[in-house]
Amino acid sequence: MICWNYFSVKCNSPIRSAATISCRLWYNEGHNNLWLVEQLDDKLIIETCDDSCSGTQMDFKVVKENLVDESAANAMADLFKTLGDPTRVKIIHALSQSELCVHDLTQVLDMGQSAISHQLRFLRNLRIVKRRKVGKTVFYSLDDDHVEQIFIQTLQHLRHD
Repeated sequence: MICWNYFSVKCNSPIRSAATISCRLWYNEGHNNLWLVEQLDDKLIIETCDDSCSGTQMDFKVVKENLVDESAANAMADLFKTLGDPTRVKIIHALSQSELCVHDLTQVLDMGQSAISHQLRFLRNLRIVKRRKVGKTVFYSLDDDHVEQIFIQTLQHLRHD
């Protein structure tokens, strides 16, 4: 029995800026084959995966047993969603260099105090940044070096040729 699932994805190609591409994911149950069929500019692109491939000697049970659990996967996805906002990325980068107050961040990022405060509250609730109060001034810094390491690794990945 051949089953298929129809879905759409966004594409940012020079030909179609932010176009929606329609795709079908086909699965041949009898032969354990998987095809991704994509229509792009009058060309049909088909990618296949055959479950019976012999290209690896991997013991899949070991991989499956060591997969991250659902709770951790959700927490990781939430963290990556949080880091998916350019304003938050800029705040994290600024705070990785120095402890700053809201006023300092508004000057560095050329943004309003309300927008900065909103993002800082969001980042604080996720334990990405922490605050320290001195008199009436609140200073913000990264909660720990893990976030800074994620940031550094991401930059290195993007700069890698």
